[in-house]
Amino acid sequence: MTESVSGPTPGVPCFVSVMMHDLSAGRRFYGELLGWEFEAGPEMLGPYLNAMVDGRPIAGLGGMAPGRRHPVDWVPFFSTDDADATTDRVRECGGTPAVGPMDVEQAGRVALAADPLGAVFGVWQAGVEYGTPFSTRPGSPVWTELVTVESSMVSKFYSLVFDDDPRPERRDGALDDSGTAGGPGAAEDYVVLYHDDRPVAGIHGVGTAGLPPGHGACWVTYFSVADPEEAAARVTRLGGKVLGAVQRAPFGEFVRATDPEGAPFGLVRPAEPAPSAG
Repeated sequence: MTESVSGPTPGVPCFVSVMMHDLSAGRRFYGELLGWEFEAGPEMLGPYLNAMVDGRPIAGLGGMAPGRRHPVDWVPFFSTDDADATTDRVRECGGTPAVGPMDVEQAGRVALAADPLGAVFGVWQAGVEYGTPFSTRPGSPVWTELVTVESSMVSKFYSLVFDDDPRPERRDGALDDSGTAGGPGAAEDYVVLYHDDRPVAGIHGVGTAGLPPGHGACWVTYFSVADPEEAAARVTRLGGKVLGAVQRAPFGEFVRATDPEGAPFGLVRPAEPAPSAG
């Protein structure tokens, strides 16, 4: 993480991190896939690397303790002004605090928790380092999406904890103003979290059968790339797995994949913003 010119907006993802069984192999995979360079992270986190794009840290990779066989997932960290108060809200709203809050040297104060359906997320209170906003710069995280059993209850949890505004989104069919599916096709169970009227994260309800194999509910990070087709070919060459063909959506072209340890993630070429009238 790095110092910024202004503080982070509370309730907005500001960093992503993954704990891996083979940190060296993860470094090679993501370094070659996304063009990341690396520098050592805080010593108190054990084997830990900051992934760098254009000299800025945009993600973290850590080494899992030997013998631990937990699924490998990318975890988003949401910014907060008070990690202790936010962790208390997590507990009050039905989530489960897991680690911290604790100080990470002088960088800030961090906590890990699980939402009521088991997905792990982080909380980051800035110290001398603020985290890095998501961006469309190639190699950077550009979006994060919760894949979970259903969106209704868990979206309320995140709205209460982070003061985000959950809004159903029309997908594959229509949703009327009450959020009820309509039209010729069944609408997906999808909610977008907004903060200050800006979309910051998605929540995709897929049922138990739709969860990633070997995983429970989990967050999936999408990284920006210049060419999803070429990036998908690199995933396969580097030992990962591509989950289907490149798809096109209003927000851009994207493909889903897993790394060699099974962590799900996405690659997306964001759509160009529409030109403004003038």
